[in-house]
Amino acid sequence: MTRNKVLYENFKDNDEFSDRLIFLLIHLSFFFKAFKSEDNNNMLQEIYDFVFRQLELSIREIGYGDQSINKKMKDYLNLFHSLLDKIHFWDDYTLKKKTKIFDDMIEKSSNNHQLVNYFDNFCLKLSKYNLNSYLKSVCNQ
Repeated sequence: MTRNKVLYENFKDNDEFSDRLIFLLIHLSFFFKAFKSEDNNNMLQEIYDFVFRQLELSIREIGYGDQSINKKMKDYLNLFHSLLDKIHFWDDYTLKKKTKIFDDMIEKSSNNHQLVNYFDNFCLKLSKYNLNSYLKSVCNQ
């Protein structure tokens, strides 16, 4: 979903690895928000571990050293947890507040209202199916 061209339409410059990663973390945050429950805790923990393990491997493949990787992973983990906090009350926020969240995170985008609409629709899509449906690729994303 982070490859969706709609997300990058209003970028001032070309998108980079970090931009795509931010969108991955935003999607993941909404995913965790939608499926957070006692029944799903173990599976969500496995997803969390897998995603961040793969992220670390990707950063290593790019060629960063061990010290740089540790710093970047810490930054990405902090960003993700910050996103979880901000998105937790997403449904209660006004359009202005939602847009402000994206303004603070994604500096390259010139129209974050479009991103708000995109992620509002993404939330609706997530609510149509249960976690198992997404994990088993039963639903159409």
